[in-house]
Amino acid sequence: MEKILVLDFGGQYAHLIARRFRNLGFYSEIALPSIEESKITKVAGIVLSGGPSSVYEKDKPHFNSKILNLNIPILGLCYGHQLLNLEYGGKVEQAKIGEFGFASFEKVKDSPMFEGVESKSQVWMSHSDEVTEIPTGFEVIGSTKDCKYTAVQNLNLKRFGFQFHAEVKDTPIGDKIFANFAKFCGMPKNWDSSKVLALIKKEIIHDAKDKNVLLFLSGGVDSSVAFALLNETLGQQRVMGLYINNGFMRKNETEKIKDGYEKLGYKNFMIEDATETFLKAVEGLTDPQQKRKAVGETFLKIRNEVVTRLNLDEDNWLLGQGTLYPDIIESGGTKHSHTIKTHHNRVDGIQQLIEKGLIIEPLKELYKDEVRVIGKAVGLPDEIVFRHPFPGPGLSINVLCSDGKLSNQDEFLLTKDKLKSLDLSSFLKNNYEIYPLPVKSVGVQGDFRTYRFPATLKIENLFENFIGWDNLEKISSFITNNINTVNRTIIEIFNKKECNLQFGYCTKDRLDITREVDAIVIEELKKSGWYQKIFQHLTINLPYSYDEKSSAIVLRPVISEDVMTARFANLDLNLLKTIVDRIYKLSFVDALYYDITNKPPATFGWE
Repeated sequence: MEKILVLDFGGQYAHLIARRFRNLGFYSEIALPSIEESKITKVAGIVLSGGPSSVYEKDKPHFNSKILNLNIPILGLCYGHQLLNLEYGGKVEQAKIGEFGFASFEKVKDSPMFEGVESKSQVWMSHSDEVTEIPTGFEVIGSTKDCKYTAVQNLNLKRFGFQFHAEVKDTPIGDKIFANFAKFCGMPKNWDSSKVLALIKKEIIHDAKDKNVLLFLSGGVDSSVAFALLNETLGQQRVMGLYINNGFMRKNETEKIKDGYEKLGYKNFMIEDATETFLKAVEGLTDPQQKRKAVGETFLKIRNEVVTRLNLDEDNWLLGQGTLYPDIIESGGTKHSHTIKTHHNRVDGIQQLIEKGLIIEPLKELYKDEVRVIGKAVGLPDEIVFRHPFPGPGLSINVLCSDGKLSNQDEFLLTKDKLKSLDLSSFLKNNYEIYPLPVKSVGVQGDFRTYRFPATLKIENLFENFIGWDNLEKISSFITNNINTVNRTIIEIFNKKECNLQFGYCTKDRLDITREVDAIVIEELKKSGWYQKIFQHLTINLPYSYDEKSSAIVLRPVISEDVMTARFANLDLNLLKTIVDRIYKLSFVDALYYDITNKPPATFGWE
C-alpha cells in the first residue's frame, strides 16, 4: 500500500502523527530516522516527528541525511522542523522563551499547507529550542509571538517545517495541514477502521498460534476490549480472564465489574483477591517509579501463583494485556524515547516475557479513542466502552507518599522567592496569594519527564468573584512557562486547618479516604451528565494535612481525545460547588485543590 512514512525521533507524538493520517484515510507507517533510503518504497510523503533531544546534542538520534536527496515531500514537526532547517544550513538555538501549551499562530505567507486554514489559529507548542536562522531558499510562512520561524517552506525542494505539534487535537488546524500535505504528496485515501479490526484479529491468530491466553483484566476499557477481541477471535475455550482485586479499586468497583462481565455472558473469567499482598508490596515506598514497578511485579507474581494452582501448562499459555501505545512510549519503550513514567505493563518481569514471545497485546498499536471504536465494533455496551480510564495500579498511584522530610535541595527550591514574587496583577484584580506546595508531581515538558512542585494559587472569594476558566488557564500557562521549578498550577478551594508535609504511605486508611472522595465526585459527575463530557477524573491524595489521620485532596478532571495531550476540565461552577460542599463535610479532608494545568506541562496524574 502507498503510505505516509513517519520517522520516529522518540517524541511522545510520533505514533500520534501516523494515527492522524490513518484517521484521515491515509495509510501510514513508522520507521527509524536511520532507515536506508533504498528501503523507502511506496512512500508518497515523509514526516519527521518531534523528539526529546536537541538537534545540537552529541547523542541525538541518528538521521540518514541521504533521505533529503529523495524527490519526496517532507514535513518536519517540532524537533523534525528544527532538524530540517539545520540540515539545509539554518541555525537552531535554545529559545529565549520556551513555549509549552497554547500559542496563537499567524500566517504570514500563502502555502499549499494552508488551504482552508484561517489567518490566525490556535496551536499547541512544547519546545525549549527554536530555529533562529532559516536556510537559503526557505521562506517564513507563519509565526507566533515568541517564535519568529514557527512555519517555513521551500516549494522547490518540497520541504515544510512547523514548530508546533500539528498532530494533537489542541491544534485544531492540524488535520487540515495533514490533509493538505497528503494532497500535496498525491496520496490517495486507502485506509479505514474496518481494516484495523481485521488486521488486529489476523495478528491475534498469528501471535497466539496454538496457545491459550490468560489475560489480565482490570475492568477498564482497554482490558475489556482486549478480552472481547480475544474471545471473538479465539473462542472462550482458549481464553481466561484473570481479574485481580489489588485493593486499589474505587468504592464497590470489584462487585460492579463482576456483574458487568456476567451480563455480557462471559463465563471464562475468575476473581483473585490479593488485597493484602499488594498493600504489603507498596508498604513503605515513596518513590512513584518503585511503586509502579512493585505493583507490576506483584501482578505477575499473582498470575504465576494462579497458573500453578490451576495446574496450567505454561508452555501452552500466553499472558495477555490491554496495553496501549501511549503506555509503551511513556515507559521509554521506543528506541529514542525518554521515560515519562514506568507503566505497570512494562516492568522487568513483563519485559522478559515479551523477549521470550510469551506476551500478547492486541491493542499495543492503538490509542484510547481507537480502542473505543473497536469496542463498539465487537458489541461492548457504552457503560464499558466509555468508562473513564482506570489503570491497573488503580488508586495506588493517586495516593502520593512521603517520609515527611524534604531534601536540602527541595528546601532551597521551596524557599526561593521567585514564585511568590510573580506578578499576576494583569490577570487578577482581587487579592491573591501564590505559593509552592511541598509535594512533587510528575510532568512532561519538551518530551522530558519532570518531577517538580506545583504552584498553588489562592484567590480571595474564589467562587463569589470567579474570573472564569479561560483566565485561570492563561494564569496557569503563564506560571509554568515562566517559573522553571514548577510543572503544575493548582487553585486552593478550601483549607480548613494549617497543613504541613506529613509522614504518609499507600495504606488502606489513605486509600479509603481517596475512595470516599472519589465516589462523591463520580456520583455528582454522573448525576449532572458531566461524566460523559470529560475523559477522566482523578482524585489525588496528598500527604499534606494537619495530621497523619487526614489528607489534602486534589481534583483532576481532564478532557482529552488522544491521551497525549489534555486540557483541565472547565466544570460547571454549580456542579463544582455541590462537589466541594460534600467534600468539605468530610472530617478527614483538611484541604481541597483543583488542578488547572494542561498536558503538557503536567501529566494526567501526579505520579
